[in-house]
Amino acid sequence: MKVHGMPGWSNPWFRKSVIWLIVLTVGAFLVGFVLLPSVHGDFSAKGLWASICRAAGVPSDWSFGAKPREAPTATDVVLDRAMGKEGSRQAIGRGATLALNCTMCHGAQGMSTSDAPNLAGQYPEVIIKQLMDYRGGKRSSPIMVALAANLSDADIADLAAYYASLPKARTAPTTYDEALPALVRVGAPLRNIAPCVSCHGGIDQKFGAPWLEGMPKGYLALQLKAFRSGERGNDSEAQMRNVARTMTDQEIEEVSVFYARKAGTPSE
Repeated sequence: MKVHGMPGWSNPWFRKSVIWLIVLTVGAFLVGFVLLPSVHGDFSAKGLWASICRAAGVPSDWSFGAKPREAPTATDVVLDRAMGKEGSRQAIGRGATLALNCTMCHGAQGMSTSDAPNLAGQYPEVIIKQLMDYRGGKRSSPIMVALAANLSDADIADLAAYYASLPKARTAPTTYDEALPALVRVGAPLRNIAPCVSCHGGIDQKFGAPWLEGMPKGYLALQLKAFRSGERGNDSEAQMRNVARTMTDQEIEEVSVFYARKAGTPSE
């Protein structure tokens, strides 16, 4: 049956138009819903339906009653001001005994001769948090994870009290009177990077941020690169990852050299 005024299938022009329309539709569908989603770095082949749903911005699983998958947390430790209090003599003594297992890397008096961090005079809440993160698997290190696995909360608090009681690994705190790298002094406002000195001691200190004066250069550079790559991710709210993500190798070198420059005998 032919509708008056409309070309029929026998019309070559009409037939070719319909065929090309179908070809273009199928081609656009494959490009938009299959080819383009497949070039994304986080694409995983889960079938045609999943690709279509991803491109269309709709869920591929309509199980409304299913519990949403939670993203892994960077740390389970909640900092409390009580963690920063000075430890008792008994706690320091117990911590000194426990620290005998730490001397090979961190030195007999908390001063490392390798690229392990200096712990002498470190803020107690910093040590508590890091040990709890190692114990909970939020920070990776084969040695530290094994050592922290059997530590109780009391053991960790005693270790923190002991190391905090030792003289800091520094000669003098950072001041604005000395030459400071740009990131240390003013940060990078256009990249939303705060000055290092606003958190890490010397001029100001944010509760829970480690003291960096005198830290081994190799350790500082390694941690900044680990934050930058996402290999280390136990910083709450991704604070350090956001800072390090846009840091260049030269900036990491400058910051690491600056903070390591005062390494030496602890001040009395």
